[in-house]
Amino acid sequence: MSWCLREGGWLMVAATILVVVAAVWAVTRLFPTSVVVDAAGVLDARLARGEIDVETYRRLRAELAGTAPSVEAHR
Repeated sequence: MSWCLREGGWLMVAATILVVVAAVWAVTRLFPTSVVVDAAGVLDARLARGEIDVETYRRLRAELAGTAPSVEAHR
C-alpha cells in the first residue's frame, strides 16, 4: 500500500475533492450563464444549415426589421 492510504491520506484526498466540487458548484450558482437568443442570429443559422432558402430568409429578415409589406397591402 502507498503511504497515502496507510496514513489516512485517503481522507485528505477525499476532502480535497469535496472542496473542489463544492467550489465549482458555488461558482456556477453565483455566476449563471445566460443564453440570449437573437432572432436574427437564429435566422442566419437556419440559412447556413440549409433549413430555409434565400427567398424565405429575405422575407423573414424583412419582417424582423419591420420593413415587410403588410398583409393589408396584398388585399
